[in-house]
Amino acid sequence: MKRFSLVLVAMFAVPLTACDQKPASQATADAPVSVSVKPAPPPPTPEPAATPQQPAEPAEPAGLPAPPDVAAPPADAQKTASGLAFKVLTPGKDKAHPGPDDKVTVHYTGWTTDGKMFDSSTLRGEPASFPVGGVIKGWTEALQLMSKGEKRRLWIPGALAYGDKPAQPGAPAGMLVFDVELLDFAAAPKPPPVPKDVKAPPKSATKTASGLAYQVLQKGTGTEHPKPTSRVTVHYTGWTTDGKMFDSSIVRDEPATFPVGGVIKGWTEGVQLMVKGEKARFWIPADLAYGDKPTRPGAPAGMLVFDIELIDFR
Repeated sequence: MKRFSLVLVAMFAVPLTACDQKPASQATADAPVSVSVKPAPPPPTPEPAATPQQPAEPAEPAGLPAPPDVAAPPADAQKTASGLAFKVLTPGKDKAHPGPDDKVTVHYTGWTTDGKMFDSSTLRGEPASFPVGGVIKGWTEALQLMSKGEKRRLWIPGALAYGDKPAQPGAPAGMLVFDVELLDFAAAPKPPPVPKDVKAPPKSATKTASGLAYQVLQKGTGTEHPKPTSRVTVHYTGWTTDGKMFDSSIVRDEPATFPVGGVIKGWTEGVQLMVKGEKARFWIPADLAYGDKPTRPGAPAGMLVFDIELIDFR
C-alpha cells in the first residue's frame, strides 16, 4: 500500500513556498501540514524501463494493526468543541504544553476508520519534527493539549483533516485516527521586531526601475551575486505595511532554500542584488508580489516588506 505522509502535507499560512509563482507541491508536516514549506522540486529524470534481469523492488512492510476502536471514538473518549475526540493512552511527564509556534517531535501512526494504515513514523523508525501550527487543524489543536512523554489516540473528523473528499492527491478521506506520542518540543524563536519603516521605503532606500526598493542592513562577505538559475538559502521575515508578520523562516527556525526564478518577481530581482552574508530590507510593490487582490488563497495583498539574509547560494 502506498502510504500518504501526514508530516509532508504542510499548511503553513504563508510559507516561503507561497512566494512560488507555480502551484506548490509539497513538502513539511501536513508541515504537517503545513504546512515546511519548500518550492516544488524539479521533475525526476525518467528511469529506463525495467528489464527481466533487474530485480523487483522489495514489497513494503506490513502496516501496524489498527486499534479495536478505530471505527469511531468510544463512549469514554473526550471531545472538544471543534469535534476532535481523544483518549490519553500514556500520561505525560509534566504540565507544560507546546504553543502554536513551537516545534514538536513526535512518533505517530494514522489509520482510516476501516482500519487501513496510511502513514507511520513508528514503522519508518524515525520521529517527525514540525511546527505545531504547520499541520492539519486536528493535529494543531491536539498537540497543544499534550505534554512531553504523553501518548494519545485522536479521532479527527474530516473537517479538521483533509476533508471527506480531499482535493490533495493521495490524502486520506473522512475521519482519521492517529496514535500520537509527543517525544519533545521546543519553544519557537521570538519573531523579529516590526521595522519602523514598514509603511513605506525611506528616502535613503535605493529604487530600481521596476519599483523595487531596498536598503542594505548588513554588508555581505562575498562579491558574487546569485543568478536566475541559482538556488539560494535564506532566512527571511515578511510583513504587510500595517506591521503584521505573515511569514518567517526565523520563527520556524529553519532557513529556506529555493530557486531564484521560482518566487515572486520582487524576490527574484532582489535576491540577485545581494551577496553572500548580506542582510537587506526590501519593499516590494504589489505588482511584484501577489497583487492588490491576490488570487492565491492566503497570500498577503499590496506592498510587502521583507528582511532577507542571503546565507548561501549555488
